[in-house]
Amino acid sequence: MAKQIGYAVVGAGPLVERALLPAFARAGGETRLAAIVSADRGRAHTLAQEHHATGYHYDEFRQALQREDVQAVYVALPNSLHCDYAVEAARAGAHVVCERPMAVMADECRRMLRTSQTNRVKLMVAYHVQAHPAYKKVLELVRSGAIGAPKTFSSDATIRVHDPDDVRLQRRLGGGTMYDLGVPAIFVARTILDAEPAQVMAMTARMTRRYGGDVDESTVALIRFPDDRLAHLHTSFGEEPTSVLTVFGDDGSIRVTGMYEPQRSSTIEVVRGGKREEMTFEPIDAVAAELEHFSNSVVHDVAPEPSGIEGLTDVRIVEAIYRSARDGRPVTLPRIARVDAPPAEHDLRKPVADRRQAG
Repeated sequence: MAKQIGYAVVGAGPLVERALLPAFARAGGETRLAAIVSADRGRAHTLAQEHHATGYHYDEFRQALQREDVQAVYVALPNSLHCDYAVEAARAGAHVVCERPMAVMADECRRMLRTSQTNRVKLMVAYHVQAHPAYKKVLELVRSGAIGAPKTFSSDATIRVHDPDDVRLQRRLGGGTMYDLGVPAIFVARTILDAEPAQVMAMTARMTRRYGGDVDESTVALIRFPDDRLAHLHTSFGEEPTSVLTVFGDDGSIRVTGMYEPQRSSTIEVVRGGKREEMTFEPIDAVAAELEHFSNSVVHDVAPEPSGIEGLTDVRIVEAIYRSARDGRPVTLPRIARVDAPPAEHDLRKPVADRRQAG
C-alpha cells in the first residue's frame, strides 16, 4: 500500500469548498488531494487549480478512479447519491469515506457494506463529532461514573435554512432535518448510553411553507433504550441556531453547548450535588482529523471508525423516526442483522445511476 493516500473528492458544494478541501493541507503527510469531481466541469477545474489537483466532471468519475495516485474517494454529495458513488468507487478498488448520513435507506447502507467487503476496501462514515474534544471528554466523564449511571439523553440541533433550493430541503435528494441534524445526535446518544435503541416514536411539523422544501421543518423524537433509558432529539431547519446536548445521570448532569460544531468553541458544564464545573474547548479542524485517521487506517491496514455498521445503524433509526411520525405510532427496532458479503460482486462495469442533480 502506498505510504501517501491520494483522494478523489466527489462533490463541490459550499461545505466542500469551505471545510473539506482546505482540510487536506492540514491532514498530515499521509493524505493528499488528487482529484475533484463535480457536476459543474468549470467549478471542478477552478477548485482543482486552487488546491493543486485535477478536476473532473461526473461523467469522468471512472477516469478519476483509474488514476494511479487515487487510493480513496471522499463522497460529499447529496444524500441520495451516496450509495451509487460509494459502490462505484469500491468496485474500482478505492477505499471510501462517506459524509453522514451514510445513505437515505438502510438497504443502500447494506449494499455499500457488502460491496466494500467483497472488494476488500475500507469504508468510514464522516460524522465529524467523533473528532470533537468535547465529545471525547463527555465519553470520559460518563464512563468514569462522574454523573452516576446515565439515564436520559437530550439533544437540540437547530439551524435556519433560507435558500429554498438547498438540497437539505429536497426529499428526492435525501433531505430532512433528521438526516442532516439528527444523525450525529443519534450516534452520540448510542455511544454515550452504550446501547442500541429498542423503540422510537416521533412527530414532525411544517409550521410554515416559506422554506419552499418538501421535507419536515422540525422533528421531535423519543427513543427508548434498554433498561428504560430515554433519549429526546429535537431538530429544525427553521429555528434559532442551537447545538446543545445534555446527559442526566443518577448523581449529576453534563451539558454541552456547541456539541455538533467542532469548528467553533464549545463548553461543558458538569453539575454534581449542586456544584458546577465548567470546561471550555477551542475549535478544531475535525475534517482534517478524520482524513488523517482514515489515511492512517488504510496505510496500516486497520479498521477505521466510525464504520459502515455505525452508519447503517443510524440510518435505520432515522427511517424508524420518520415511519413513526407518518403512522402516528411507536416503531419497534429489531436487532440489526449481520451484513455478509456475497460470493462475488456482479456487473462490475455497471455505471453510476444517472441521478446527478447536484454537487
